[in-house]
Amino acid sequence: MNLDQVHKETIARWINEGMKLADIQKRMDTELHITITYMELRILVNELQVMPKDPPPAPTPILKTSPGQPAPGSAPGAPFPPPSQPPAQAQPVPSPGKGGISISVDSIARPGAMVSGNVIFSDGMAATWHLDQMGRLGLAAKQQGYRPSPPDLQEFQIALESELAKAGL
Repeated sequence: MNLDQVHKETIARWINEGMKLADIQKRMDTELHITITYMELRILVNELQVMPKDPPPAPTPILKTSPGQPAPGSAPGAPFPPPSQPPAQAQPVPSPGKGGISISVDSIARPGAMVSGNVIFSDGMAATWHLDQMGRLGLAAKQQGYRPSPPDLQEFQIALESELAKAGL
């Protein structure tokens, strides 16, 4: 496809503004009256030597709980703190023997899992966890042969259920 320099500059400007290729394709059709396939547009972008911008990734929330306390910055039934409050600062990981566990939920689940994350038990040992498509919970400790204590395991399951309910899962 042969485009004049004005068209190429317009397309390059749209890309630099952060428009997605599909949106550029539609806009070319409506504003410039040029019909182009998505693949042709990708080749054109390559020829123009401009790179579409990816949106910034959302931060992964780290949810921490300890016995009898809600997660920092959360209110019962509210998945996120009100926007007027500044975001809660990350709390230090509980040291061994002080009780409490620390749970984080991955923003993108691991392959084969519906939801996944990490946990640090009250004794300081770390593990990864996941829920598969059948709703089965999997727990894999970082240290081979480690098994969390029954009270830690129970607290983990309660905290996990609470955090998943807050997330609407």
